[in-house]
Amino acid sequence: MKKNIHPKYNEISAHCSCGNIINTKSTLNHNLNLDVCNLCHPFYTGTQRIVDTRGRVNLFNKRFNVAAHTNFFPINKNE
Repeated sequence: MKKNIHPKYNEISAHCSCGNIINTKSTLNHNLNLDVCNLCHPFYTGTQRIVDTRGRVNLFNKRFNVAAHTNFFPINKNE
C-alpha cells in the first residue's frame, strides 16, 4: 500500500451569514463562509413563499393578446 498519497484531513468550521458555526472535517486548509444553513434556509424554517405563476401567465396572455384556447393543430376544411 502506498504511503502519503491521501490529503491531510483537517478540522474546519463553516460560518453562516446568520451567525451559526458548523464544525466539520474536510481536506480544505481554510474555513468556509456560507450564505445559508439549515437554521436560516427558507425551506427548513418554513418561511418559503409560493410563487404565483398563474398570474404571470395571465398577464403575458393579456399583454400579447394570446387566445386562451389556441388550436395548435390547423383544421383542414377540405375534409
